[in-house]
Amino acid sequence: MVNEIAASVRESLTGILPPMTMPFDEAGGLVTDALKPQVEFLVKAGVRGVVAGGSTGEGHTLSDDEFAAAMRTAHDALDGRGAFVAGLIVNSTHEAISRVRMLDGLKIDALQVTPAHYLFKSSAEATIRHFRAIHEATGIPILIYNVIPWNYLSVDAMLQIMDEVPGVVGMKQSSGDLKSVSDLLLRAKPENLVITGIDALLYSAFAIGAHGAISALTSALPSVTVKLFNAAQNGDHEAGRNIHFKLNALWNAMPHDNLPACVKYVQHRQGLDLYGPRAPMDPISPAQRAAIDSVLEPVLALAAGGARAA
Repeated sequence: MVNEIAASVRESLTGILPPMTMPFDEAGGLVTDALKPQVEFLVKAGVRGVVAGGSTGEGHTLSDDEFAAAMRTAHDALDGRGAFVAGLIVNSTHEAISRVRMLDGLKIDALQVTPAHYLFKSSAEATIRHFRAIHEATGIPILIYNVIPWNYLSVDAMLQIMDEVPGVVGMKQSSGDLKSVSDLLLRAKPENLVITGIDALLYSAFAIGAHGAISALTSALPSVTVKLFNAAQNGDHEAGRNIHFKLNALWNAMPHDNLPACVKYVQHRQGLDLYGPRAPMDPISPAQRAAIDSVLEPVLALAAGGARAA
């Protein structure tokens, strides 16, 4: 039996869906006025939608009031020009549902939800109940964000959840695990979404059929990753490899432990105001800027020109 919820969501969530960064000032305050220019930057790049509150967006640091303000500001700035995905990085079923209820009145195409991620790990049955309860309480389709190292879902577990909870329409597979992307594509139902969050191998995931990406590089370089996705869709593997290796060099220059700061810097190099991460994360260092700058120009050329730019 076709999962009608998944089938109806699949089209709107196929393609590049960048996770927005959150702009914090030097005192650590959220600068909501800076969200609209970022939405315009992303929409102009040709993305299919945006994700607010993900890990690149430091959603785990937002208070309830900040979460609601960021979501409403981003949603209104998007103004229906693409899909809107709300990220939930929370530690309980209760908190997940409470946060979604703060967003009453918004058109939310999907929720991107991590498994609970504090010290303890819920059982397989409790994890299924968690996602079922969120969907039943909100009525919003769910993408599971499989990234938590100590609550990491196997392919079998992900498939079981999608089978037993029709509201779970797909998976965003991260943690550098391209094998799980492949296994999901092999075994998931045709209507389910398999989204990649593996920055180092975006092209590889697209080439084997991943339906899109939500990842740091899609936020840092949305127009380039749109071109990469389109190249794979069109079978233009020469262009795809060219873009891949330029992005690969940049990814190698962006330390993962300070990734949000690095993404904000790359966005800044394309015209957005520069903001830092939220403490205790470090601002981008001069050495990190220099490393990024040393490989960034060829990628910016792709952003400004054609997919075959040198």
